[in-house]
Amino acid sequence: MRACYIGVDLGGTKIATGAGDQTGAILVRDVRPTEAHKGTEATINNIKASIRQVLEQLGPDLQVCGIGVGSPGPLSVSEGVVYSAPNLGWDHVPIRQILKDEFGVRVEVGNDANVAGLAEWRFGAGEQCRNMIYVTVSTGIGGGIIVDGKLLLGSHDFAGEIGHMIMVENGPLCGCGRRGCFETLASGTAIARRAQEAVRLGVPTAMLELVDGDIDRIDSAVVARADAAGDALASEILDEAIRYLSIGLGNLVTIFNPDRIVIGGGVSNIGDRLFRPLRRMILSRAMRESVSRVEIHRAKLGSDVGVVGAMCLVMD
Repeated sequence: MRACYIGVDLGGTKIATGAGDQTGAILVRDVRPTEAHKGTEATINNIKASIRQVLEQLGPDLQVCGIGVGSPGPLSVSEGVVYSAPNLGWDHVPIRQILKDEFGVRVEVGNDANVAGLAEWRFGAGEQCRNMIYVTVSTGIGGGIIVDGKLLLGSHDFAGEIGHMIMVENGPLCGCGRRGCFETLASGTAIARRAQEAVRLGVPTAMLELVDGDIDRIDSAVVARADAAGDALASEILDEAIRYLSIGLGNLVTIFNPDRIVIGGGVSNIGDRLFRPLRRMILSRAMRESVSRVEIHRAKLGSDVGVVGAMCLVMD
């Protein structure tokens, strides 16, 4: 029989589950709503149902060797317990034991951004380089750090919280309760917030036309579209976000001296408008000896990264 692995990408709005083989290819998949508003038990039941649906689709020649779960945190990898996940309403949920009791196979749990980094290192843009930093720039900013071919977890499994480096003292308020975090300045949410604030102040921009006058619909994708059309405000906002990204990433290059930085998440879809200036600006932000050899790559796995990363947790 051929070994396969199940990966569960647990999010605040949807659960994506897939089964794949040693190559990281997803063979079957299931996607369904999380329904976190119905409570912890309902969410867990939805996870179980999603896994069962995937199991039912597997051929008789495949043997499930484990289930990996990528979850919002903070969480304990060693205990398999999600301490707190505000978008899920979870509080100290022993998800590893729950799923092990239900399905009778090995179960491992990891922080969602960390496991995404693991996936890109093993099967994506990291190409198993020795030292890599994965950064996802989306609603927030998260990351996964690979050091000497291993995922860096830290003493208590909280390492890789890249988005919560303090960049500006007394800066914008972050969801973590502190001010001036990296993600409050350079995430997709930060880009959208700055654009909405400027429009409400009456700064001229074509962005309003792109959303039919509904300011609340302005997001980072709208800003990118306006920038591509030559909108001055949109260009200014993107330039500022890229500047903060270059500072944050430059610091990471200086500290970790990686072979490669891999950038994913929705904001990476801006493409060359992001990557060209970012590569140039990082050169002036990090120590010359480190930055002269680092490569900046766009992530390859797209929306599958969470499922593939969760699968990686149970691959030997």
